[in-house]
Amino acid sequence: MHHGHRGLNHPVKNLLTGKCEITTQNHGFAIDKNAVEASDNVEVTHINLNDNSVEGIRIKNKPAFSVQYHPESTPGPHDSRYLFDDFFTMIRKHTAQ
Repeated sequence: MHHGHRGLNHPVKNLLTGKCEITTQNHGFAIDKNAVEASDNVEVTHINLNDNSVEGIRIKNKPAFSVQYHPESTPGPHDSRYLFDDFFTMIRKHTAQ
């Protein structure tokens, strides 16, 4: 990324729910979207609505996911706090097995 994503109010679309989240970001790199789309094991879950870059992925056959922004960031919107619930649910499910 030439300048990266820095600051508040970056719109990110969750492709799994169709909802837009307003995020806080501070990074200067991105995942290669073509490489993810070519992978059988990785799925794009979130995209940046400003430049269409990858903002989230999940591993299809493993209990793992990641986002490229700060879901815990405050002050500001808390649109992405659900990710912590998703993480705890995933951990409980896989530790109970």
